[in-house]
Amino acid sequence: MRPSIHSGRGEPVEPRWPTITKDPANSKAVPNLVDYERVCAEFSWSHARAALDGLPGGGGLNIAHEAVDRHAAGVARHRIALRWLSKEGAQRNYTYGDLLDRTNRFANVLTRLGVGKGDPVAVLAGRIPELYIAALGALKTGSVFTPLFSAFGPEPIEARINIARAKVLVTTDALYRKKIEGLRRSLPSLEHVLLIGEPGSVKNLPGTRDFRALLAQADNRFTIPPTDPEAIALLHFTSGTTGKPKGAVHVHQAVIAHHATARFALDFHPGDVFWCTADPGWVTGTSYGIIAPLTHGLTSIIDEAEFDAERWYGILRAEQVTVWYTAPTAIRMMMRVGLETAKKFDLPSLRVLASVGEPLNPEAVVWGVEAFGRPFHDNWWQTETGGIMIANYPAMDIRPGSMGRPLPGIDVAIVRRIGDASVELVETPDTEGELALRPGWPSMFRGYLSDDERYRKCFVGGYYLTGDLATRDRDGYYWFIGRADDVIKSSGHLIGPFEVESVLLEHPAVAEAGVIGKPDPVALEIVKAFVALKPGHEPTDALRRELLGFARVRLGAAVAPREIDFCPTIPKNRAGKIMRRLLKARELGLPEGDTSTLEAS
Repeated sequence: MRPSIHSGRGEPVEPRWPTITKDPANSKAVPNLVDYERVCAEFSWSHARAALDGLPGGGGLNIAHEAVDRHAAGVARHRIALRWLSKEGAQRNYTYGDLLDRTNRFANVLTRLGVGKGDPVAVLAGRIPELYIAALGALKTGSVFTPLFSAFGPEPIEARINIARAKVLVTTDALYRKKIEGLRRSLPSLEHVLLIGEPGSVKNLPGTRDFRALLAQADNRFTIPPTDPEAIALLHFTSGTTGKPKGAVHVHQAVIAHHATARFALDFHPGDVFWCTADPGWVTGTSYGIIAPLTHGLTSIIDEAEFDAERWYGILRAEQVTVWYTAPTAIRMMMRVGLETAKKFDLPSLRVLASVGEPLNPEAVVWGVEAFGRPFHDNWWQTETGGIMIANYPAMDIRPGSMGRPLPGIDVAIVRRIGDASVELVETPDTEGELALRPGWPSMFRGYLSDDERYRKCFVGGYYLTGDLATRDRDGYYWFIGRADDVIKSSGHLIGPFEVESVLLEHPAVAEAGVIGKPDPVALEIVKAFVALKPGHEPTDALRRELLGFARVRLGAAVAPREIDFCPTIPKNRAGKIMRRLLKARELGLPEGDTSTLEAS
């Protein structure tokens, strides 16, 4: 049952969507998390650490060793680790032994260049094998893997490289010519640019080296040096509402959380074929697109191409994917194509469907049952948490629209801030507050690079304050409302834009919706919606009135939009999150702030 996010008083409400009783896919495998209460009570991070090897001779903990070397040294050496699918349809397999060879070579390349412990290695590339090799090879040397999203323009790339003070950039010759070549003088920290291209294609680019040639010349033997679990391993950038991007620092110890959370939330089993559609330029694509599946010794599918519904269905079928981790935006795009397309593809291998990036609308959870015979399992986490914190597990009932329940080892609370130095717990069920986490999980970020004050402000009263507003129902399920600065205050009500957007998406004419609070002299704010229509529907006054009435019936007069504007698309960042602050800025004629993560139209 989904509680009302705008009552604020813990009042019981009627459920809009029925509970989905345990995933029928459970018949394919016994879930890893069946007795939730018992596992949570018995769980410890030290026990989770024991599931990993650690470096030989007590040399600490290194992500690349857990992801590659320990498997390549045993029976998994000849197991396929990565299966890469090119845009043109070619397929290339990399076993764990292959990854050992290539990541060792790249580690030796970096060592020969004088790059090692603590040196940021930025990688700007699409989903190609060399990206994964560079990431893991850099981690072996103690360098800091710094992924950059390949669709960024020159300015956001410049900002991130300079904030990171990256010493090395690995990119393709095409991306270099298009986005980097003109920036070289404004990137003072950058000493080495390694270009991925066809043999001989990088000869005429001054100040660069040929990545593949260097790899071919390097020794394939490398011993990972002792690695402090608290040594910096990953630097992920996330945009704030204003100001420059924030560089969230993660350490090698994060691998403990990547491994454990994937086992529980994604229900990894030996022999699984896993497909994470996220780009490694974002935290999901690194934590669960590279690290987690490899630490479990699975086969991961990597698709170079951008979204295409028919292609995706074909990959799920041809590669016999068992666990699929994708984003709400992609799910809604598949919904737009229709059930008829989904029904053309028989997917008997598919066991777990999971979603991340922004809250998954209840309609999409239910659509999963209609299209695939099982629901999507939504989960919640942030760049700063480094791994999944709250999830819907395959062995638990799903309440569509809920984030689920906390992972074992994660202490979650709903709080209200009291000034700048303390918080109070919100104990009443179904009552809004800020989602807060008790620090101590291994993948918790260790800082914002060169911004200690900003980092300190995230921790108040013994909690990490996430900036997300949520409720917890009587059964311990958490429900997302919105970002603290997205929530609409109207006539004494707190209104979560996500709930309004979810209702609008249920209308057959609506493809996308974004909701903001518009200043109002009487109500403080009114709810305004921006709607993108599905093909075949025209933006008429009659349809606007129909949508206003539809929402008013479903949500009530206090919560429903008072205004609706039609637009071609809703602005989203590359992770698929609606950029409501951008909608608001455009509506009010305010500066748009950092738009470097804006999804291309």
